[in-house]
Amino acid sequence: MIQALKGVRHLTSSTMKQAVSELSVPVPWGEIRGKVWGPDHGHPVLCLHGWADNCGSFNTLIPLLPKECRFVAVDLPGHGRSSHRPPGILSMFSSYLMDVRRVIDALQWSRFSIIGHSMGECSDMKFSALYPDMVDALVLLDSYGFLPTETKEIPRLMRQGLDELLQFEKKKEEKKERVYTYEKAVERLLAGNQSLSEQSAKILLERGLVEVEGGFVFSRDFRINLKNVARITMEQCWEFLPRIQASVLVILAENGFEKIFAEPEQKQFTSAIVQAYRDQNHTVVTVPGDHHVHLNKPEVIAPFVSDFLQTRVQTHTNISYYPSHSNKNNFCIKN
Repeated sequence: MIQALKGVRHLTSSTMKQAVSELSVPVPWGEIRGKVWGPDHGHPVLCLHGWADNCGSFNTLIPLLPKECRFVAVDLPGHGRSSHRPPGILSMFSSYLMDVRRVIDALQWSRFSIIGHSMGECSDMKFSALYPDMVDALVLLDSYGFLPTETKEIPRLMRQGLDELLQFEKKKEEKKERVYTYEKAVERLLAGNQSLSEQSAKILLERGLVEVEGGFVFSRDFRINLKNVARITMEQCWEFLPRIQASVLVILAENGFEKIFAEPEQKQFTSAIVQAYRDQNHTVVTVPGDHHVHLNKPEVIAPFVSDFLQTRVQTHTNISYYPSHSNKNNFCIKN
């Protein structure tokens, strides 16, 4: 066990001016890193970033949200400053479920809310269905919680993912890691993700680059680019959805996920899922912006998220979210 430190680092960058601390949770292959905002015993909220991003994705949004909340944003393994998974292991979205459980156990949260973006939402929806007693509220930022695949396509996609890993391992032995100037790294990130503003790209690169001799290398594990072999069918989605007890707020961007990423045959699925949220009296809103609107223009979505979380805080004011008997935590908060 590592005793949590009391020190808090104060960042005064252009992205925020608020007390924030660095989190480190030990895992069998290294550590899961993250950032923490808010009072020690505030309403706990876990923030999960999207594919190829990192916890900096929430830098501009969290300062606009209720100050009585305790926000913990993590770098999922293979992203940001978190350790990469061991060699030879596929990076699968389903693996993040166990990572969420490890973080929650380390924080000793018995009940909490979740804000997830894109890939992060796929993890939090499944987690909320598997552990419905632990999650009281879900905020989904420009995604649908589930992204089903046609059943007939799954064998092909699984084989593709396996073959891509073998090819990746062979190429990695032959190629040296590419070193960039900072300016070229920004250009590359913007070229690969056109929904990011230049300022947002620079925010993500605060945790997305590692300085080496001659310049910078990207910190992320490039296995995340390989085809995801862990798929879910629409039938499985219908099994997960009714198990979720949390209130759900879905915020979709007009020029977001569906227009950029969703394949034509998947749009029938996303429409059905959105309707299912409405049928279960969850809230679905659409805002102007793109896939990273929460980072590029957080003021657009902050009122919706704040009102939603504020309702959760008021509803559960008498609920204990933290064990009263424990004074040690399996994580470290660094200066």
